[in-house]
Amino acid sequence: MRVVIVLYPGFQPLDVTGPHEVLAAANEVMDGLGRKGPRYELVRAAVSAGPVASESGLQLVAEHSFADVAASASANSNSNSKSASPRAPIHTLLIPGGTGAMADQEATVTWLAAGVPAQRVATVCTGTFLAADAGLLHGRRVTTHWARAGELARRHPDLTVDPDPIYIKSDHLWTSAGVTAGIDLALALVEEDCGAEVARLVARYLVVYLRRPGGQSQFGTPVWSEPAIGAPIRDACDIIHAELEGDLSVNALAARVGLSSRHFARRFRSEVGEPVAKHVERLRVEAARQLLETGDLGLEAVATECGFGSAEILRRAFHRRLEISPDAYRRQFVSTAKG
Repeated sequence: MRVVIVLYPGFQPLDVTGPHEVLAAANEVMDGLGRKGPRYELVRAAVSAGPVASESGLQLVAEHSFADVAASASANSNSNSKSASPRAPIHTLLIPGGTGAMADQEATVTWLAAGVPAQRVATVCTGTFLAADAGLLHGRRVTTHWARAGELARRHPDLTVDPDPIYIKSDHLWTSAGVTAGIDLALALVEEDCGAEVARLVARYLVVYLRRPGGQSQFGTPVWSEPAIGAPIRDACDIIHAELEGDLSVNALAARVGLSSRHFARRFRSEVGEPVAKHVERLRVEAARQLLETGDLGLEAVATECGFGSAEILRRAFHRRLEISPDAYRRQFVSTAKG
């Protein structure tokens, strides 16, 4: 199975080396098990063959130019895979992300848009932008790095951009989250191609999760909301931010800002963009995240401090928002540095 990895100036090195090592390890595992079946042929291609500088300055070598890859694909040559379709000698086209993906990559996008014959297209991080710019993802549900999801949605309103999943499969198109999510994506590809046992052994060898718990939300930087424009709702937002542990029900907040409950709820949703209960829960979860990352408080104390009332309510909110338990979140993100 020939895998062509696209390189361009400013790519993210881990978006390339992570999947590359997973697929190379899958070859070793298959050989070690004495399995008949697919092997990956890993090649790198760019506008011109030769070294390509990443966003951090690390250079990787593209063995082929896009023109060479296109010519060999059309001729159905330079591939040892007997399973490759005559119409698609490239099994997987892998498009990494990086700061360069947000710049003008006209030659790369033009080549992608020309219809490279690949059975499967996979993007890592902001590589989704290049695939979208080339028209490969029209109308699809996709993901990208959580910090770039809003921009992707604005630039390509035809896409349904979901900022939380680690990766999304839509027929032959795969998109994934930021940087190390390329490893998760590659493991999923290995599982699809070679089976769960091979993917599990590769994950063990690389000391990573086969399927990491939770989605991207657990990695996103907590963002406190902008205050509403209207004075009564802005006052309510100030109360919420200052008194997360207090009574922040619709009735209580409405009474404090001098509005009826129904009118308050309607104006709050209109000006803030979400219902009161969801807004309060989001801010409480973000506050709890900070306490879990930086302190030694028990779950009951964190729950009380952030207004959840009990550890069980905190757990349910975490699962709802982050698809992970508070205990697991603390284990993954707590600082081990002590003064």
